[in-house]
Amino acid sequence: MNDVDWAAMADMLELEGEAHSPYVRQALEELEHLTPRRILDIGSGPGVAACRLAAVFPQAEVTAVDGTPELLARAEQRADRLGVRLRTRLAEFPAGLADLGRADLVWSGQVVHHVGDQQGALDQLAGLLEPGGVLAVVEGGLPARWLPGDLGFGRPGLQARVDAVLADRFNRMRAELPGSVSVVEDWPGMLRAAGLTEARSRTFLVDHPAPLAEGPRRSVRQTLERQRAMLGELLDAEDVATLDRLLDPADPAGVDRRADLFLLAAKTVHFGSRPER
Repeated sequence: MNDVDWAAMADMLELEGEAHSPYVRQALEELEHLTPRRILDIGSGPGVAACRLAAVFPQAEVTAVDGTPELLARAEQRADRLGVRLRTRLAEFPAGLADLGRADLVWSGQVVHHVGDQQGALDQLAGLLEPGGVLAVVEGGLPARWLPGDLGFGRPGLQARVDAVLADRFNRMRAELPGSVSVVEDWPGMLRAAGLTEARSRTFLVDHPAPLAEGPRRSVRQTLERQRAMLGELLDAEDVATLDRLLDPADPAGVDRRADLFLLAAKTVHFGSRPER
């Protein structure tokens, strides 16, 4: 995948996974009728979704697959804490998929967009399925919201401006990926092109109302810290100053102390099935 230091982002990824876990629970309710024997979580990161898969399908062999050893170590520690059975496997995406073997359920959360040829990546993921198996791919949805439009300082609409800069940065990242292929992101259509049937998309809500609990609040802080580091040269001076004030732990209007901080997001999961023989 593209050159990102995922190990350095371990805390943020785990906190974000926990904060966004309601959508995983909702998505897995769509799959409760399945009786998978083997499950792969491709690009598992620190294992939040993988551990949930292991809890929902305790009879299955669940394997968290990731290219970062430090994140797999986190997944193992998380499984031990939660008392679920989880295997881990070090493998790059998508280069290492061929050696993983087949599974009855393959989950991949926000990984495909890091590959230049997204359709090619979906083809490979679909190829991991046993006949009758299901692929669930998390991509798209809506940007998270944490703050009111008018913060009481700075220009109103900060998050909309940050979203626009992030979207432009994301598009440039995609264009610069090796083997980047432009594609209309009709995910059910792409799943059908990968040979899957019953392709559909469902969007699930993550809704943590104000006042925000400690875990989601820490997740918001870490996300804003990363955005400040990434976008400091791309936002105007007033917006940078606003972010700095939000991140000031001593400021009553900062994210650590605001009573009106919330977390609202929409996550889209795309499902497809491999036809029976």
